[in-house]
Amino acid sequence: MKLHVVGRAAKSKSESNQIRRNGGIPAVIYVRDKPAENLVIKTAEYLAAVRHIQPGRLSTTVFILVDEHGHERRALIKEIQYNIVNYNVIHLDFEMLLDDVKVNVNVPIECIGMNECPGIKLGGVLRQVIRKLRVSCLPKDIPACFEIDVRLLDQRGSKRLRDIALPETIRPLADLNEVACVIVKR
Repeated sequence: MKLHVVGRAAKSKSESNQIRRNGGIPAVIYVRDKPAENLVIKTAEYLAAVRHIQPGRLSTTVFILVDEHGHERRALIKEIQYNIVNYNVIHLDFEMLLDDVKVNVNVPIECIGMNECPGIKLGGVLRQVIRKLRVSCLPKDIPACFEIDVRLLDQRGSKRLRDIALPETIRPLADLNEVACVIVKR
């Protein structure tokens, strides 16, 4: 996902409000061992890019930020601030990705095989207890999502985080004995 950015001076709150009125989103990109950089992103371009991302996968989507000089930087969204009244995006925080520096990412967990699950066919309901798993990995190893296969679960059957097939390049930052999903009665 490419986003065009323009540098800005972070002088005042009125400047940020002016940027929003002109169709932009104030943003900050954090770089390891360097001062943060203030940016402006066009709201329409950001919303168009986000529409193409599958629900729940924004935290693992790598954005390519292109500045006015054509310089490209890869980054992850770390925080989004919304207007509490109309839910418009009012500020974005990015973390720049460096090839040799590990990042901590919340990776979504998706349950697959619900149509063949005996526990659900007998009237049970899948309850997903944990929806994201925090992991540490290099930027090139960031997975889009993790899948848990629930095809063989009966009622009251459960899957734990340890049932996720994690590549060797990814280190989980959570207890893998926690229950990720369970089939419960209605």
